[in-house]
Amino acid sequence: MQSYIFLPAATPDSAVVFASPHSGREYPPEFLAATTLDPMLLRSSEDAYVDRLLRAAPVAGAGVLLGGAPRAYVDYNRAATELDPALIAGVSVRGLNPRISSGLGVIPRVVAGGRAIYRGKISQAEAELRLRRYWHPYHEKLSAIMAAQRARHGRAVLLDMHSMPRDAVAMNGQHTSLRPDIVLGDRFGASAHSEVTEAVAAVFTAAGLRVARNSPFAGAYIAQRYGLPSSGQHAIQIEIDRSLYLDERQVCPNADFDSFQSLMDGVVRDLAALGRSLSDAVPLAAE
Repeated sequence: MQSYIFLPAATPDSAVVFASPHSGREYPPEFLAATTLDPMLLRSSEDAYVDRLLRAAPVAGAGVLLGGAPRAYVDYNRAATELDPALIAGVSVRGLNPRISSGLGVIPRVVAGGRAIYRGKISQAEAELRLRRYWHPYHEKLSAIMAAQRARHGRAVLLDMHSMPRDAVAMNGQHTSLRPDIVLGDRFGASAHSEVTEAVAAVFTAAGLRVARNSPFAGAYIAQRYGLPSSGQHAIQIEIDRSLYLDERQVCPNADFDSFQSLMDGVVRDLAALGRSLSDAVPLAAE
C-alpha cells in the first residue's frame, strides 16, 4: 500500500491542484484481520471513486494527489496530533475536540454510522507507524506541490475533493429537491479568497449542479493547513453528493456513473482552466 499516488500534469500550466485524500481502497491484510467489521462496512468511510472523477485533470494541466491508505486506516484530513485516547493506548485525554470525541481522529475509531472498527485499543507504536508511513509522506508531498505551484505561477489553488452521503446534505426544513449537489468549504473565507470560491462555484453551477457553501461542511484540516489566501495560496474543500454516481449501500458505481463522470470531465477541465485565468483576477496578497 502506497502512502500516496501523484498524477502529474501533462503540461503544468494551471495553478490548480486536485487532491483526493479519502479515495484509497486498498486495505492491509493485518488490518482486515484486526477489525470487527466486514470490508463493505469499512468502505463506508471512503470517498469511493472520487479519484476516477478526476481523470481529466492531468491532461487539463492540473496534477492530482491521491491518498494511498484508506480513510478507516489513517485520515489524511486530520492533524497528526488528533489522536484518540479511547482507541490508542497511552494517549493523553487532554486537548480533545469533537472530531476525536466522536471517533474520527487521525486514526479513526469508527466508520460511518458510528460503527466501531476495533475490538479494543491499538498501541501508540502502531499509530505512530501509520503516521510515519502514510500521513507524513502525503503531507510532505502536498506541501512540496503547493510550494512548486507558487514558485511557478505566483499562486496555488488546492481543490480538496470529497464525497458526502446523501443523508448528510438534507437541509433543515427544506424540500429534498433543494438539497445541494456540491458543498464548497472555504472555512467562511479563511482558506480561500472569495473570488476564487465564487469562480469555482460558477463552474459547478454552469454544469447544472446546485451549490452550497460552508454548510454542512466548511472545510477540515487540509483546508485549514493549506489555505493561506493572504499569501496567494487558496484551498477549498469540495463535497460531492455520492448518490449522483454511487450505489452507497454496495459502495460501487451506480447506473449514472458514466454520465456523471463525463460531466465531471468537463467540470475538471473548467476548474483547471481557472488556474490560468485567476492569476490576473485575484491579487497575490488579496487580504
